[in-house]
Amino acid sequence: MSSARRPLLTATAAATLLGALWFVPSANATSDSPVRDAVASSPSPQVAQQARIAATTAGDSVTGTGARLADTGSFDSTPYVIGGTLFLTLGAGFVAYSVRRERLGF
Repeated sequence: MSSARRPLLTATAAATLLGALWFVPSANATSDSPVRDAVASSPSPQVAQQARIAATTAGDSVTGTGARLADTGSFDSTPYVIGGTLFLTLGAGFVAYSVRRERLGF
């Protein structure tokens, strides 16, 4: 490998690492809102609505007329899947390229 290509390879590896780390979610253990000391004595309207929906869908699922998946409210993981697939493909391409260069004797 010539010395002119070595910095380019180092920069590519660093950019790949930084790009992969961009898709790692942060692990903040603290919340931005203050902690509430008192527990609510009555359920919130959202909890009451979810309980009504759960009760009606439970009755529908017994009869088999309205089977639906639950909405868990989780975040959209599509960018993580696409980014992970992209970087996995990029890494596999680098491995294939280096094996090819080694077998050809460069």
